[in-house]
Amino acid sequence: MIRTLVALAAALSLPTAAAARAAATAEVKDAMGRTVATATFDQVAGGVRVTLVATALPPGPHGFHVHAAGRCDPPDFATTGGHFDPTHRHHGLMNPAGHHLGDMPNLVVGADGRGTITAELAGATLDAGPTSLFHPGGTSLVIHRGADDMMSDPAGNSGPKIACGVVVRAR
Repeated sequence: MIRTLVALAAALSLPTAAAARAAATAEVKDAMGRTVATATFDQVAGGVRVTLVATALPPGPHGFHVHAAGRCDPPDFATTGGHFDPTHRHHGLMNPAGHHLGDMPNLVVGADGRGTITAELAGATLDAGPTSLFHPGGTSLVIHRGADDMMSDPAGNSGPKIACGVVVRAR
């Protein structure tokens, strides 16, 4: 009996596969429909942690942001709308007036088309509420052709959108 209780207690303390999975994901595709990156979104204290793994992007720095609409219609991904900005701030992590909730640091991609970055969307949530990535209409993750200058409105002079993925709840 005691052995059974100890085994049960140990089993209950182990993390489950469901707990280890991300709370949300995005499969990021280019205008031709090829998957070029994947992203995971996890709720953390004070915000949402985003981890992006690029596998087939042009080398160099790229602005990447969460956009306000959960649509990724190629070829130009114009259906994503502007940056996710429920707090009505300005663009750029270095903007003294505050930044969009969807603004993140630049992703740097190597000569092999690969790059990884983890960033936090401080104040965002995956739960209900005005700063939820799952507001009506959803959100998307967009990668731009060039680097974000972290200041200028509306998108940091980061150039056209080259890849996009809709943020969806993980199953």
